[in-house]
Amino acid sequence: MAAQDASPRIKHLSWGRLEVEDQGSTRTYKDAKLWPGGSRTWDWDETGTSHVPGVQPADVKELVENGAKTVVLSKGINERLQVKDETLDFLDEQNVEAHVLQTEEAVDRYNELCEREPVGALIHSTC
Repeated sequence: MAAQDASPRIKHLSWGRLEVEDQGSTRTYKDAKLWPGGSRTWDWDETGTSHVPGVQPADVKELVENGAKTVVLSKGINERLQVKDETLDFLDEQNVEAHVLQTEEAVDRYNELCEREPVGALIHSTC
């Protein structure tokens, strides 16, 4: 996997703060979208996402379009963020493996996976 296509590594997680090493620079987010070759702020208002009903198919579409073959979805530090069934169905239809985990577990899994495959993630750094 070429460096420009590698998934950015998460360097630090604390309540409300995520530090991501993306193409040689550190970027700071509250909530982040990560994919092979890039990252950006995960703005819930773009898709109408809220804790309930949770992560929308439109939230993960960008990750798949940018080459993610596996996607890690965080449920928040206190696991308050849900994931819609339609979102998991969409990933399944795209032949993309999904991992839905509590945020610290999601960060660990994501960092482990990004060493060996094109992975994307939605990371929620609070509740």
